[in-house]
Amino acid sequence: MGDPLGFLKVGRKEAGNRPVKERIDDFGEVEQTLNPEDRKLQASRCMDCGVPFCHWACPLAPHIPEWQDALFRNNWKEASEMLHLSNEFPEFTGRVCPALCEKSCVLAIHNEAVTIRENEAAVVEKAFERGWITPRPPKYRTGKKVAVVGSGPAGLTLSVRLNRMSHSVDVLEKESRPGGLLRYGIPDFKLNKRFIDRRLEILQAEGIVFRTGICVGRDVSVSLLMEEYDAVVLAIGTGRPRDVLVPGRKLQGIHFAMDYLVQQNKVNAGMDIPDEQRIHAAGKHVVVIGGGDTGSDCVGTAIRQNAASVTQVEILPRPPMSRPPDNHWPFWPEILRTSSSHEEGCRRLWSMKTVAFEGNKQGVQAVRLEPVRWTREETGQWCMGKTAGSEQRLAADLVLLAVGFISPVFDGLPKELKGKPGGNPHIRVNEKYMTNIPGLFAAGDAVIGASLVVKAMAGAMQVAEEVHRFISGHYMEKKD
Repeated sequence: MGDPLGFLKVGRKEAGNRPVKERIDDFGEVEQTLNPEDRKLQASRCMDCGVPFCHWACPLAPHIPEWQDALFRNNWKEASEMLHLSNEFPEFTGRVCPALCEKSCVLAIHNEAVTIRENEAAVVEKAFERGWITPRPPKYRTGKKVAVVGSGPAGLTLSVRLNRMSHSVDVLEKESRPGGLLRYGIPDFKLNKRFIDRRLEILQAEGIVFRTGICVGRDVSVSLLMEEYDAVVLAIGTGRPRDVLVPGRKLQGIHFAMDYLVQQNKVNAGMDIPDEQRIHAAGKHVVVIGGGDTGSDCVGTAIRQNAASVTQVEILPRPPMSRPPDNHWPFWPEILRTSSSHEEGCRRLWSMKTVAFEGNKQGVQAVRLEPVRWTREETGQWCMGKTAGSEQRLAADLVLLAVGFISPVFDGLPKELKGKPGGNPHIRVNEKYMTNIPGLFAAGDAVIGASLVVKAMAGAMQVAEEVHRFISGHYMEKKD
């Protein structure tokens, strides 16, 4: 390392966010950037530890100490090249990843982890600024064609890897523009969509073809694709949301979180949404049910729409401020997280179960909540017990359901892809990521369930290898 004692000389310094009063009036990115000199100093803090647990934590297995050192030595190009060895889209992960690597950084033992995620975003932005990221089309083509269904993190990663292997790749996307949930599910204040468009220009110049406005299963069948292509990969995500089935669920004004977020992203992109379909929080008391990242995104969006109030309800107990004794480093810390959206003004309720919605013909008016008591078994599993107090009633003109996702949307897809009732609800694949239909593969959240961008990308890399082996004639079924 350039300075193996840098972590003793330089403290952790984050770029921070734009002032709350400024950022809630627009959908511009919240996070700020450090100047290059400060960024180099932050990279100097990577301590050349004997066992870099940051590698262990990130599914992409990045070369973190190496590119931190290159950044510290002011060799931004080398840092970018190393970064791209294991990550096709660091401009995305550098903005939306929860930074598994930082949580397992050796310096995280004292809550002073290297600012890996911010350094990553800075490196790739410098690379684009200097013109180092340019199209690299294959020098020849194998003559094999692959259809990738879905253009989210998994689909885009698949398309890059397979195209680099010299196969012809068509990406089919049901929406009007590629990007999947990167474009439509993540708010602009976390990921400006110009970064997606910038990368897509590179991919198209490399020969990847994007066919938008095509919903596989509705506009074209899987069987027809199988006839046209040498292999087909389903990277369709987990689009079926989990519902809250309690009395009053059918009242107007209760929506799934993703419907709300997708609509706002489309409005930001200049699309017109009819007034009767518009989901808007202006002047309303908003209740977000679900305490995860999707719920947090709803909070930030509602605040920007000038909601009268925003309350986020979580059924799980409030996490501790610091690691509990049984939650050791380098594992993911089960602690309270406060997002930038929470900082903007939000009431948070914990250990509260939604028992009913109240309202009239005009729509929802209130949410009834029941406090629950949680106990922890010897295995470490939390168990929800009986109610722990009197019922509460929250005024609500708009309710957003952000309680997770159940499975892919199987409409129009072959029935044999769907798991058995009561079993795995996702697309079933073998150890080579192929379904029981020869030549039909699946990748990303459609297989593993709703997860992180980095996990979808890492899995897609493995699927790309298996697809390559299959269409190249090197694929063999594993025998019992």
